[in-house]
Amino acid sequence: MSIILVGIAGFIGANIRYIVSKRLNNGTSDAFPYGTLSVNLIGAFLLGLLVGGQASEIYMLILGTGLLGSITTFSTLNKELYTLQKHPKVWLLYFLATYIGGFVLAYIGYLV
Repeated sequence: MSIILVGIAGFIGANIRYIVSKRLNNGTSDAFPYGTLSVNLIGAFLLGLLVGGQASEIYMLILGTGLLGSITTFSTLNKELYTLQKHPKVWLLYFLATYIGGFVLAYIGYLV
């Protein structure tokens, strides 16, 4: 039963990511990927909340793995970093905002 719930949560999370990315990204490959950055930072914070709140194993499985695992996206992040290589300053900003911001927000979520 839990695998079905993880799948449902994953479906919901992927749709949330799609909607947020569609609304915040302007569709050009040279633009700053606000949508991906937003979903990854929000996902890091929420995962920190789950871990810090000592969520039960089933909640970690469904919400952490299913929902937040599908809201956040490592593959799109790396595709966008690859695309932004021709804009080194934008690339660096995106890289640092994602990785440093993700760790900081996960830690803040953990502390809350």
